[in-house]
Amino acid sequence: MSQSIITTKEQLSEQFQHMHALSRKRPLNSWTDREALLESLEAMLIDNNQTFTDAINKDFGNRSKDETQFAEVFPSLQGISHSKKHGKSWMKTRRTGISKLYLPAHNEVQPQPLGLVGIMVPWNYPLFLAIGPMIDALVAGNRIMIKMSESAPLFAQAFAEAVAKHFSADVISVAVGEVNLAVAFSELPFDHLLYTGSTSVGKKVMAAAAPNLTPVTLELGGKSPVIVLDDVNLESAVNRIMMGKTLNAGQTCIAPDYVLIKSSLHSKFVKLAKEWVNKHYPNIANNKDYTRIINDNQFKRVQGYLEKLPNEQVVPLTDVSADPETRLMPPVIALNPDSQSDVMQNELFAPILPLVHVNGLRDAVEFVNGRPRPLALYIFGNASDDIEYVRNHTVSGGVCINEVIMHVAQHELPFGGVGHSGIGAYHGKWGFERMSHMKPIFVQSKFNAMDIMLPPYSALFKKGLKFLIK
Repeated sequence: MSQSIITTKEQLSEQFQHMHALSRKRPLNSWTDREALLESLEAMLIDNNQTFTDAINKDFGNRSKDETQFAEVFPSLQGISHSKKHGKSWMKTRRTGISKLYLPAHNEVQPQPLGLVGIMVPWNYPLFLAIGPMIDALVAGNRIMIKMSESAPLFAQAFAEAVAKHFSADVISVAVGEVNLAVAFSELPFDHLLYTGSTSVGKKVMAAAAPNLTPVTLELGGKSPVIVLDDVNLESAVNRIMMGKTLNAGQTCIAPDYVLIKSSLHSKFVKLAKEWVNKHYPNIANNKDYTRIINDNQFKRVQGYLEKLPNEQVVPLTDVSADPETRLMPPVIALNPDSQSDVMQNELFAPILPLVHVNGLRDAVEFVNGRPRPLALYIFGNASDDIEYVRNHTVSGGVCINEVIMHVAQHELPFGGVGHSGIGAYHGKWGFERMSHMKPIFVQSKFNAMDIMLPPYSALFKKGLKFLIK
């Protein structure tokens, strides 16, 4: 018997076998089926919007409900709408080019469902990072098993119950449980496995998938740098950088992690940052718009980073101190920390913003290139030649110019990392193709000249081959 909500390894194994078999016997090949599933996903999100938002708020201890609407619900609904609009055309078999030598044959690419897709969801944006991959898996005609994060248990349960109400367990099932269940989930021989989370856990997920040769998409994190050019409008830059750093209290995989900036601009940056925080998060200790750190372990990790810095390098941006009881962590700037310090070696995932002093554009680019390739890179300035130099001389998962974070909400752009920040990209058409087998097909014409290629090789064949090789 199939299970919509999975809580044990035994149920996980049984449900996998059931759904895997169905994916072979009854592939979701029609647009009618896929469109109906997308509409069910949309209905589930709309019907449970308040329930999901409240659960996320409670899991965090306080998470702005408006922030959840803006950063999770809205882009999820936009993604569904985009796939409903374009999915039917994406799934069509398409003609491709062919060399004149093989005419009148032709080539085709036929998108097909992979079968059964596994999705491992993180805690920081548990709604958007569940719905986004689900959209791509469903529009590509796949069945789905999902493992929710144990660090956001209230949302995980609410989401599992909503899925059970809106979808057949033959199409989508949800695993809710601790780390041991996640480990077992990653070891299943899915047709594709998508994991979003830390680089360290991503390595373990990839290792678990390897014995099964399970293809993986890893959406990881890392340290996403900001390069501030000489001609920058610093007030505008600080406005956008601080927005990205304080959104979800910095617990965002593409949050600006550190800023590469000339020392001559550092004092003004700090002054503007303080003004920005006081303007946008007044009375921060009781401000419902400011999110808390998700749990005690994460709070201790972040506090540990700050405690290891010399006092003169730590610049609070408010008069309020961190509070372990409520897990309030006000924004802080770290002034030019040592490159070997914890704040420069680890993804921060917190409202700590290191200002790293550089001696200009090429110094900044060299600093970025001396580290693992980031998930995102942000450039602030106006000189087109300098912007072009950064674009051409750095490699990152994505780039924003005079903005941060917003590239993740663009369904016409692929989203993903490179190297340590991830493998593979999804969203929109790129997600459809990532979750499909793009099957190449060569269609021979009834009348063709292929027999000339059969042995014994004629003088004409040899002459023609010699001409082609030249």
